[in-house]
Amino acid sequence: MNRFPMTVRGAQLLRDELQNLKTVVRPKIINAISEARAHGDLRENAEYHAAKEQQGFTEGRIAEIEDQLSKAQVIDTTTLNANGRVVFGATVELINVNTGDEARYQIVGEMEARVESGLISITSPIARALIGKEEGDIVTVFAPGGETEYEILSVAYI
Repeated sequence: MNRFPMTVRGAQLLRDELQNLKTVVRPKIINAISEARAHGDLRENAEYHAAKEQQGFTEGRIAEIEDQLSKAQVIDTTTLNANGRVVFGATVELINVNTGDEARYQIVGEMEARVESGLISITSPIARALIGKEEGDIVTVFAPGGETEYEILSVAYI
C-alpha cells in the first residue's frame, strides 16, 4: 500500500468532514429519500432522483476520505527539527528575486493543498525545488508559466 504524507491539521480536517458527512449529511439524505418515496411513483419523482444522486456523491466522498485517511502517513510538523532545511510540513517565506514579491507557503500533502491559503502540495514544482534547501539559498522553480528564482528568507516548523 502506498502511503502519502499528511499534516496533523490536514488529517483532522478530513476526520471532521467525514464526521459531518456521516452524522449530518447522510441522515438528511435518508430523510429526503423517505419523504420522496412517500409521494408515490418513483419513476417520475424528481425529488427522489435528486436525493439518490446526492446520496451517491456523499457515499463516494465518505469512501474517498476513509481511503485517504487509511493511506496517510500523518506527520506532526511541530516536532520536526531538520536543522533549517526545507522538508515536508515546513513553512517557508520566500522572495521573488526578480519582482521583490514575498510569499509564505507550507508544504503539505496533495489532498490538503490549498494554494489560496498558502498550502502547497509536496508534488508542486515550487515545493520540489525547495525540498532540501536552507535559509538564504536561491532556488529556481521550473513551472508551466516559466522559470522563476526565489530566495528563501526563513524556514519554520509550525
